[in-house]
Amino acid sequence: MLDIKVGDIVGRKSYGLDIYFKVIDICEDDDEKRIARLKGLDMRLCANSPLDDLAKIEPNKLADYWRMTMTKNHEAMRRVYMRRQKDRETFLMRSVPGKEKGEMEGFDVPGRVLHIDGDGDYLDLCMTTYRQLQIPADGLNIPENQQAQKVYNLLVEHRPDLLVLTGHDGFVKGTKDFSDINNYYNSSHFVAAVKEARRYEKSRDDLVIFAGACQSHYESLLGAGANFASSPQRVLIHAFDPVFVVEKISFTSIYDPISLQDIITSTITGFDGIGGMETRGRYRMGVPRSPY
Repeated sequence: MLDIKVGDIVGRKSYGLDIYFKVIDICEDDDEKRIARLKGLDMRLCANSPLDDLAKIEPNKLADYWRMTMTKNHEAMRRVYMRRQKDRETFLMRSVPGKEKGEMEGFDVPGRVLHIDGDGDYLDLCMTTYRQLQIPADGLNIPENQQAQKVYNLLVEHRPDLLVLTGHDGFVKGTKDFSDINNYYNSSHFVAAVKEARRYEKSRDDLVIFAGACQSHYESLLGAGANFASSPQRVLIHAFDPVFVVEKISFTSIYDPISLQDIITSTITGFDGIGGMETRGRYRMGVPRSPY
């Protein structure tokens, strides 16, 4: 057996190496069998695995994996830019009726995001994507089990239009009752954090919340007050999915309810992984743009 250590990139042989993980801890179970604690590289999944079920991923295969991941992300971003340009022309004509295209320049005031993530690596990826998409965002790396304790004061401090509460999740191996929230690693922590956020702002229009990670208890998150959550079919979600949900809301006019079809299809995972309820946009257009 290869010497597996913390920091290695591995796959699970019993799953056909379908997902690549980073080893974040190695310990022993009750039977003194060595177990690795894993987190997905680009899927918001946490899992445990016996060391003898793990295989190290070769560097060339890892490079191919990241290329495929970045290709998916870039394609999603390309669709965002195309849609945003079309929407902007519509917003400008509505704000200044009678003006010809190009006759007056407006300026954007998109909704501001507070992103609280249980994983620092995922947070860094998301913050880079927010910057690329020109979404004003503040990001904080806070473990899932501490988010509920801290979210209220952070909302008071940052006063965002949109809140993302995410990190890792997954159900305990062998789980058969997917309705029991106690069978999930972090769903109960996300639910508690959403409830605290709704104590700060009750209206789903004034504070839009995305909550959850891979395989999270979707129904409980919506019931606690989230606008959007994962995972309706208890599938894995991509690290960037929360970003593409809030981007659509951040750049849709406050006058417009957003088609759920438009929001969910803007994600990488789609309807199996992300769901939610009707929500208004948080974007405002300003005119005219100052020359100074």
